[in-house]
Amino acid sequence: MDAYLIYTVLAGLLALIFAFVLSSSITKESPGDGRMAEIAGYIHDGSMAFLKTEYKYLTIFVVIVAAVLGFLVSWQTAICFIFGAVFSIFAGYFGMNVATKANVRTAEAAKHGQSKALKIAFSGGAVMGLSVVGLGIVGLGVAYYVFGGNIDFITGFGLGASSIALFARVGGGIYTKAADVGADLVGKVEAGIPEDDPRNPAVIADNVGDNVGDVAGMGADLFESYVGSIISALTLGAAVFANKEGIVYPLLLSAIGIIASIIGVMFARNSKAENPQKALNSGTYIGGVIVIIAAAVLSNMVFGNLKAFFAIAAGLVVGMAIGKITEMYTSDEYASVKKIANQSETGPATTVISGLAVGMYSTLWPIVLICVGVLISFFVMGGAQDTMMGLYGIALSAVGMLSTTGLTVAVDAYGPIADNAGGIAEMAGLPKEVREVTDKLDSVGNTTAAIGKGFAIGSAALTALGLFASYAHAVEITTIDLLNPITLVGVFIGGMLPFLFGALTMESVGKAANEMIEEVRRQFKEIPGIMEGKGQPDYKKCVDISTAAAIREMVIPGILAIVVPIAIGLLLGKEALGGLIGGSVTTGVLLAIFMSNAGGAWDNAKKYIEGGTHGGKGSYAHKAAVVGDTVGDPFKDTSGPSMNILIKLMTIVSLVFAPVILQYGGILLNMFK
Repeated sequence: MDAYLIYTVLAGLLALIFAFVLSSSITKESPGDGRMAEIAGYIHDGSMAFLKTEYKYLTIFVVIVAAVLGFLVSWQTAICFIFGAVFSIFAGYFGMNVATKANVRTAEAAKHGQSKALKIAFSGGAVMGLSVVGLGIVGLGVAYYVFGGNIDFITGFGLGASSIALFARVGGGIYTKAADVGADLVGKVEAGIPEDDPRNPAVIADNVGDNVGDVAGMGADLFESYVGSIISALTLGAAVFANKEGIVYPLLLSAIGIIASIIGVMFARNSKAENPQKALNSGTYIGGVIVIIAAAVLSNMVFGNLKAFFAIAAGLVVGMAIGKITEMYTSDEYASVKKIANQSETGPATTVISGLAVGMYSTLWPIVLICVGVLISFFVMGGAQDTMMGLYGIALSAVGMLSTTGLTVAVDAYGPIADNAGGIAEMAGLPKEVREVTDKLDSVGNTTAAIGKGFAIGSAALTALGLFASYAHAVEITTIDLLNPITLVGVFIGGMLPFLFGALTMESVGKAANEMIEEVRRQFKEIPGIMEGKGQPDYKKCVDISTAAAIREMVIPGILAIVVPIAIGLLLGKEALGGLIGGSVTTGVLLAIFMSNAGGAWDNAKKYIEGGTHGGKGSYAHKAAVVGDTVGDPFKDTSGPSMNILIKLMTIVSLVFAPVILQYGGILLNMFK
């Protein structure tokens, strides 16, 4: 095995070891008294039950797709696909298992102050982050070695990761939002009881949803983002460079990114900053600085110049800038969220209108930054003279943006752990001071989650461009001609798909939430003493409703993303499929930014009002803000974050099936010739 491959795999193993150490340290902390442990047990059991059910159905999907790949493409690609899917499942499972243990321990630690609670919640998130990068890089490294460095086979690993990510994000998102919307509309708006009130039958399902959607789903999401960016760079690196330098550089940089993430995690865990946001930012910035320095040294060692360094730096800086802009649009410390809160004083309609406007505005600067990153990385690598070399630079910028994925996921997964801790504190009747600590951590968690989504969306655009370039190379396309009506048809279909996908997932949340609302209303009416706190709600029934709805509703959107690109390629040919990818990337990225940021802004506008402004909890403004938050729930946690997986999945499906499209594509067109 080559030295660079050994170093890469060792870095991945180190991440997994560190994740295990953190997991062990969390379980040693006190889980609190009997009532807290009981509630945490409900959440843990519900979360694991959902994953087992979801994975049972996904196993059938993986077997069918692997058989198709083995028949149409190659058995080596099929094996890599299975491994990509399995490693993605493991990443979600490990992270969520720890998250459901960290939540109650965070609530218990909040009795002793913010610092200890933050440390436990962030450690739980770090287990998720390090599991993602560790499993991702070890899986890729082993696949690369086993199949003799054949990149064509390794694309199957990315397809497996993307497939599982889409189902996990959509299924988890439907689950969590069905429970959340049901709990909010009936509990807060109709019954007038607080959030996370144990009298609400949907409250356990809501807390389970935080784990299956925002931990397991998000982990699978960023696992495929991380793996996809590396595969994109490896594919183009193999095509551009006669020797292995185009492969060595992204692999070694990813290994250093893992080390930087571990160091960043240690700094963030031990930060003495009073503001949780500053503590988390300290680790992110330290990790970023380490990667930038390493990128410069490696670029000079591998290529003899700093061109690759500038491409990496462009991606990393753009990613951090998008994260900061996302924070500005979704944090209650800035004007956008305060504007929505102000509009809430005149009712739900103005709240919704204001949030939609904020989401639309929020697309401007991230898109400008992505464009700047694309241009810098393309031209510094010599794109003016060599297009493929420039496209390799774009792929490197995606690797740079996701080089500290271990940290990004850690900060992101911290949010739902803090949210769960607040729910447990409320349900267990802990003192007000404890809930104040968990609320502060949760508010920061909403912003960190939005920042994580910003990273994922930005990297999706860059990774999709790199994978698109690899597809074009595989099917021997040099230009995309928009004057060709066949290509234009592909662009229109591709542009429509994210909207169709968004409609399907939003509607799925609506249908599942309707079932939840009816069940909560039924229990409030039929269970004696429930509103007085004497009757015991049937939590399990609500958990079962969310589980069944999520599994049922995730199927069509997931299959759509895989079947449509293959169908367009076979029926209309390789040019139409190229147009489809271009159209879907454009609208998909815009919708992802718009939906994620609008949802995050609505959520924090509600929390801003709950902090005491505009009349505080129970006021007219608060009720309007709850409606805005409810509209934003599927925006930010289901449809929005699923968009970036959609565009990458369709792109990598096109790349994996490129040999089939090249040989048999254009069946419909050939009939008219």
